[in-house]
Amino acid sequence: MKITAEALRQKIGQFFFPAVFINDTEENIQETERLIREHNIGGLTFFHSRASAATNYESKKKVVFNDDSYEKIKALIIRYQKAASIPLLISIDAEWGLAMRIEKTPQYPYAITLGALPENKSSLVYEVGKQIGLDLKAAGIQYNLSPLADINNNPNNPVIGYRSFGENKEKVANFSIEYLNGMSEVGVLGCLKHFPGHGNTNVDSHLGLPVLKETLEELMENELYPFIKGIENNVDSIMIGHLAVPNLNDGKDTSATLSKAVIQNLLRDKLGYDGLVISDALNMHSVSKLYETKGQLEWEAFNAGNDVLCFTENVPEGIEAIYKNASPDRIFESYERIRKAKEKVGILSNDDFISGELNFQKTSELNREIAENCITKIIDNGISDLAKEAHKNNTLAKLSLYKNTENTFFKTLNTELPSPEFAFENLEVSDISAIKKELENFETLIISLFVPKAKPMNNFEVNNEVLELLSDLLQTKKCIIYVFGNPYVLPIIPNLKKAFGLIQAYQDFEEFQKTAGIQFLEKNSFNGVLPVNIDIQ
Repeated sequence: MKITAEALRQKIGQFFFPAVFINDTEENIQETERLIREHNIGGLTFFHSRASAATNYESKKKVVFNDDSYEKIKALIIRYQKAASIPLLISIDAEWGLAMRIEKTPQYPYAITLGALPENKSSLVYEVGKQIGLDLKAAGIQYNLSPLADINNNPNNPVIGYRSFGENKEKVANFSIEYLNGMSEVGVLGCLKHFPGHGNTNVDSHLGLPVLKETLEELMENELYPFIKGIENNVDSIMIGHLAVPNLNDGKDTSATLSKAVIQNLLRDKLGYDGLVISDALNMHSVSKLYETKGQLEWEAFNAGNDVLCFTENVPEGIEAIYKNASPDRIFESYERIRKAKEKVGILSNDDFISGELNFQKTSELNREIAENCITKIIDNGISDLAKEAHKNNTLAKLSLYKNTENTFFKTLNTELPSPEFAFENLEVSDISAIKKELENFETLIISLFVPKAKPMNNFEVNNEVLELLSDLLQTKKCIIYVFGNPYVLPIIPNLKKAFGLIQAYQDFEEFQKTAGIQFLEKNSFNGVLPVNIDIQ
């Protein structure tokens, strides 16, 4: 059967998933509608705003927050679907829920927090996947570019860190599959990323090209393990990372996204994967600056073996380049994979793209149950008794770092342990030397550190003055420290070994703060396990 040039181009259009932004202008929106109508694109990938996208690293535009983002994305999806002759597969990064991209929507714990759950509580990860899936469907989204199957074996990784389930390959594999199965149950596609493994890198691939030095044997032993398990469990899709693996590429630093050796030889032939392969965002600087001719990058990514070209910026030119260079068989292969994915989520037979609504109550209950099972004891020299004794002798005080004293953790403790409270919020409004002076009269301190940022840059934005204060207090007082944030912050706190109590609480959610307070007062056992190895000083 001979296929016309026009019909072939229409099929190629399905491979393109350009980025769209919730805060786009009417002009931007009409441009996207034109792309959908004229080029028959297969899907869209939603981001918050152009200012929050990776391309903004240089321009440093301010991200503007919108309270109505959720209503906006629903309206946009309906509008874009109306412009499509084949329903669009709508995708988004929702690793910890829609909240990763959209304000005022349910937020679930980061993967590193889930990684602190004991293995026998893996059903909670399944529930997270399921609830995120339901939230996505309520917005009209069928495809979550999540979870990470990256093994977090490099503490200096600027981009993976808290987004990975941890450094144990079995746990990363099991929890990834639970999360995928939860989404699958409610009819949402998932995606394991970033093949062949982005964990052991220390370059941010939004800005440069990380290089993995491992041999194939080493990768098979570690990095590839969660992907192999995912393939055995029929994962919907795998995203290729922008990272080079010279040992798989005749010694060349070619990004895996553009490497036949990685996608065709390793993923398809050696590992036997026949599902959907999606590129990481093609606007990221590790690849976007490689080719001057528009369309060349898209062709190279398709030729390497990607079916879906994510965040592609040159749709018409990319379609032409693929049309000129690709064999019809290869075009049909990728087209068929995308068609099957659309069929699986039911959009080809059902034009009701939005179903259900957000359930904040359910999210809150789930987050509380996760908190009860993941908060982790690192040092405990009888902290409850110590605090109660100090309270009786009026030598107990509380210090909150980066939140005011009205926080839920302190309020929960105050039901039984009311005591003087002090807070450092930021350098503009708080005086560290005054706080230090006030604390001189107290022997025992309960300190809550609300880590300002999840990413490790600039010491997680913890000020040096705060680290000096902590160092001094740890050496002169009986300190009980609760850390609400990324556990990788622990090694940067000097003299932390001298703490009388050190509890890792991971998230600053209300449910986590309240649970931490209740566990403290009731001397409950701690079920959490650190998901990564941490050396404290």
